[in-house]
Amino acid sequence: MKFPGRRKTKHYFPVNADNRFDLESTVFGHVNTTVCGIDQNLVDITANVDTSLLSDFGLDKGASQWIDNDTADRLYKLLKEKQLIENQYAGGTIGNTLHNYSTLSEDRAIQFGVMSQNIKVGDASYRYLCDTSSKVDLTCLQPVNGSIGRCFALITPGGERTFGISPGQMNDLTPEYIYDDIIKNSSALVLTAYTLGNESLPIYEATLKAAQVAKEHDIPVILTLGTRGLVSAIQKRLVQFISDYVTVVAMNEEEAEALTGHKDPLLASEQILEMTDMALLTAGPEGLYLSGYTEQKMARQTDNPIRSAGVSDFNQFEFSRPLRKGDCEHPIKVYSHISPYMGGPDKINNTNGAGDGALSAVIHDLAANHFHRKILPTSSKHKHPWLTYSSFSQVCKYANRVSYEVLAQSSPRLSRSLPEREDCLEETYWEK
Repeated sequence: MKFPGRRKTKHYFPVNADNRFDLESTVFGHVNTTVCGIDQNLVDITANVDTSLLSDFGLDKGASQWIDNDTADRLYKLLKEKQLIENQYAGGTIGNTLHNYSTLSEDRAIQFGVMSQNIKVGDASYRYLCDTSSKVDLTCLQPVNGSIGRCFALITPGGERTFGISPGQMNDLTPEYIYDDIIKNSSALVLTAYTLGNESLPIYEATLKAAQVAKEHDIPVILTLGTRGLVSAIQKRLVQFISDYVTVVAMNEEEAEALTGHKDPLLASEQILEMTDMALLTAGPEGLYLSGYTEQKMARQTDNPIRSAGVSDFNQFEFSRPLRKGDCEHPIKVYSHISPYMGGPDKINNTNGAGDGALSAVIHDLAANHFHRKILPTSSKHKHPWLTYSSFSQVCKYANRVSYEVLAQSSPRLSRSLPEREDCLEETYWEK
C-alpha cells in the first residue's frame, strides 16, 4: 500500500512509545488490503466515419442510441476492415475507478464482471485487458460466450459525435460469481447505480448479493450514481438502496439534483447525509465537495477562511476526520469544498472519468486507513473507528489533484501515479 500524499519516510507509519510494531512484517507485506467492485465491462470505441455509414446502420446523427449485438458486430467488423478506428479504451465507471485506485496505491483490486471467453488479439475484449492495470485482479470475471459491452463514438466531418451502445453480455454476471470471502476481506466494495437499473437482469441480483455480504461483514460500500436520467428513473429504489447498504455516495451535480431535488450542491449533500455517511459531489468548474460526519467533541476547526453558502459556515470543521454516523455519540455534519486544481487544465479533451478519478483518491485514503489499522492497531490514529486516514480537507485536496490529472489526458484511466514531488497532501500527525 502506497500512502497518499508526500510523507517523510521516518513518519510513514507514525508511532509513539506505546506503539511498537514488527517492522519486518511491514516491509515484507504480510498484511494485505484489497478493494473490490462490480462493473458492466465495456470498451469505448472512437472512429471517424462518413455520414453515409450512419445511414447504412440506421443510426440517428448526433444521438445516443442502443444497437443490438448483431448490428454492433457488423459495425465493428467494418470499422476494423476500413481502419477507421481511432482509439479503443477500456471503460466502465467501476473499471476506471479500480484501475486508478491500483495506479495510485500500487495495491491490489479485484473486479467482478464478465469477459469474453474467446479473445482475439486486437478485439475489444483484448483492448480491455491491455488498458487495465496489472494490479487489478481479473481472475474472478465470469466467462461468457459473446462480446462484452461496446460504446461506439462515431465522429462525422464537422466533429459531431453519434453514439451507438451495444450491451453485449455485460449484464449477464450472476450471483455465483460473487465470492463472499473476497468481499468480507476487502477494505471496500465499489458499486455503480448502472447495475441497479433493471431488476430483471442477472447483474442486479449479483450487485444485491455483494451489498448484503458487505453489510453483514461491516465492509464500507461505495456507490457511484450513473446519469441524471437513470437516477430519476429509479430514484425511490436508489434512495432505499443507499439507506440500506451504502457508506459513501459519489455523484456530479446533475445526479445529486435528480436524487434530492436540490440544485445547490451543499443542500443536496446535506440531504444525502440523511441517507448515508459520506458524500463526494463533483461540480465541474466549481470544483468538488466532500461531506460527512464526525464526533462533536473530536471536531477540529479549520485554519482556512470560514465560508457560507447553502449551509452557513459549512467548512468550519473540515480539518476533522470522517466517522460513520452510527459511530458518533453526538454526530455533526462536516463539509469541505475545493476549487479545481490550478484552475483546471489549459485544454480539456475529454471530461469522461474525472469523477471516477476523484473517487479513486477517496477510496485510496479509505483503504490506507484500513491498512494502517491492521499494521498498527494500537496507534493513536485508531482510538476511534475513523473512516479515512486523512481529514475532509486533505482528502478533498487529493481527490482534486487526481481529477485534474485525468482531465489533462485523453483517457479516463491514469497512465501513471502522481509524481512524488507533487505536494498533493500535507501530513497530519494525529498523535499530537
